[in-house]
Amino acid sequence: MLIKWRVPKTIQWIVKIFLIYLLIFTAFRMATVVCFKPRNTPVLELLPSFWLGLKYDLRWIAFILMPIAIFSLYPKFSPFYSERLKKFWTAYLGIITLLVLFFYGADFGQFAYINARLNADALIFAEDPQESLQMVWQSYPVVWILIGLFGAVLMMTWMFRRIHVGVEGKNINLHKFEYRRRWHLAALLLLGWFMYGFFTAMPLNFFRAFNLNDEFKSNLALNPLQNFFTTLRFRDPDYNTHAKEHYSRITKFLNIDQPVEGANKYRRIITPGSKALECQPNIVLVICESFSMYKSTMSGNPLNSTPYFNELANKGVFFDRCFSPTFGTARGVFATLTGIPDVQLSKFATRNEASVNQRMIINDFEGYEKFYFIGGRSQFNNFSGLIKNINDVKVYEEGSYTSEKINVWGISDKNLFLEANKVIAARKSPFFAIIQTADNHRPFNIPVEDSDFVSKDIPEEELLKNGFESIKEYNAFAYTDYCFKKFMDAAAKETYFDNTIFVFVGDHGVEGHAESIYPKAWTDQRLSDEHIPLLFYAPYLLSPQKRTEVVSQIDVLPTIAGMLQQPYTNTTLGRDLLDSTKKEHAAFIIYHAPGWIGVVGDDYFYRKNIRIKKEEFVPMKNNLKPLSKQQEDSAKKHMSELTSSIYETARWMLLHNKNEKP
Repeated sequence: MLIKWRVPKTIQWIVKIFLIYLLIFTAFRMATVVCFKPRNTPVLELLPSFWLGLKYDLRWIAFILMPIAIFSLYPKFSPFYSERLKKFWTAYLGIITLLVLFFYGADFGQFAYINARLNADALIFAEDPQESLQMVWQSYPVVWILIGLFGAVLMMTWMFRRIHVGVEGKNINLHKFEYRRRWHLAALLLLGWFMYGFFTAMPLNFFRAFNLNDEFKSNLALNPLQNFFTTLRFRDPDYNTHAKEHYSRITKFLNIDQPVEGANKYRRIITPGSKALECQPNIVLVICESFSMYKSTMSGNPLNSTPYFNELANKGVFFDRCFSPTFGTARGVFATLTGIPDVQLSKFATRNEASVNQRMIINDFEGYEKFYFIGGRSQFNNFSGLIKNINDVKVYEEGSYTSEKINVWGISDKNLFLEANKVIAARKSPFFAIIQTADNHRPFNIPVEDSDFVSKDIPEEELLKNGFESIKEYNAFAYTDYCFKKFMDAAAKETYFDNTIFVFVGDHGVEGHAESIYPKAWTDQRLSDEHIPLLFYAPYLLSPQKRTEVVSQIDVLPTIAGMLQQPYTNTTLGRDLLDSTKKEHAAFIIYHAPGWIGVVGDDYFYRKNIRIKKEEFVPMKNNLKPLSKQQEDSAKKHMSELTSSIYETARWMLLHNKNEKP
């Protein structure tokens, strides 16, 4: 039909290549459904995602083919003008295809890991190429992936050439200089329409996907190209805050009656309470990699992955509804140590010179030696830059230990604990030790030397039902519990044990299917990403308590400080969880890439989007008494104001809560 209409050969070639790319993009979207669709989402409900996804795909295919269409307006640049130009444009398509397949491959990896499309946050890995490349090499069959990738590109390049030969053969009688420019102009107009937005009144943009009102449906509609290149512009921190407008609201939340004089109006000096310990206890703060609450025994998960930690929780002060502000180790460690959520939309606060310098409550612990233990390199994610804010801290990292490195993350967690135990057991003065684990992370290695650890074999259906993606992940999670036991058994033999508070907190959770354990919000609104255990364990100093109120990871340091018999200065958003005057239970949550910010309350979770006018209000418990319209509006208004207050104040603090060097 195209030949009968005397359509130029270049346009015929573009049309056929267009259809091939459309087939590739659609196939990847269908593969996303097959591999990642939530069990309770009917396929028919995904049709709007496919329709919107088609528009995104048409846009990016138009971007790919537009250069050929533009240059071919001039016959001497057409792929049918000469053999050299044929090779040039075929090579161009081959390179573009390589990039497309690379983006989709990386996207599938990202989706498998955190159920989210590839976005500009992935550039963070380029800032630590040594660990990033090693982690990928040790976790995935890289050689076979590369062979498959280049094989697919070679096959596609061959196909583009064959199509070129086919078009040339069918148009043998059409003189190569016989150009009908109206066809080229029509092609340009059509491609321009696709780039603007196919059947859309307003230009198609990234935010349109979030009108689908469902995390998976939104992610399904977006393609990785649209997601990645749009979120690139969120990489630069935005320093224009509105903290002043929210000052009166946040002071109520922080219980600030009279701010201390000075530039930091959030600064308050807190004197020891009546329950503060006079024995000057040691502190061991364990920041646990990917310690997701719903996967643990403490949540009631029937797979019983952490029986030992569950025993500790029953003997300590345990908070079963603690939330990290966001997903990601660097952000979690930052929030734990500074008391401020990392609300920078893309780049980690530890990676930004303007925000990595932070005042820390740890520096108020007078007479304490400070230690930081990590199994790998402290330079990863610039943890070293953050830790430098702790005055006179002694850093132990890869190269400081006698144990051998087992993978990209350095020595095993068991050996990390035992090596740390040797160091702190030799101290004569009080100490504050931070131990940051890593084994509960890909590549999920369990050292051969730990032969007394018993791996389990659980049916895949049971694993998936209870939140685990594979038996390898389950056993790595259980190995974490094994490491805790080894550490505590060793510590119990030392003289420091009786006068030490052990604090365990997850750096973040892991997204997954949690409906067998918790209400829908944990799965649908991805609260499983942030829900983590928080335990204060000191059998000779603290009475056991199980606390069910909502608390935050940023509250860890103020709570520790409140246990000690000395004053401290708090300039952060963290609060003492054991302070009886605390007025409101809430934990701030941010999902950086899509722009969600919100607050978890005891009964409801509220979130809104900072880029589009959209908000959600969902129950945190089953069988809650229904709210009237007036009650719901009042609750949403209150939580919306608190959300904005914490978000804007955190943005201000990231730049102004500066460390005071001695």
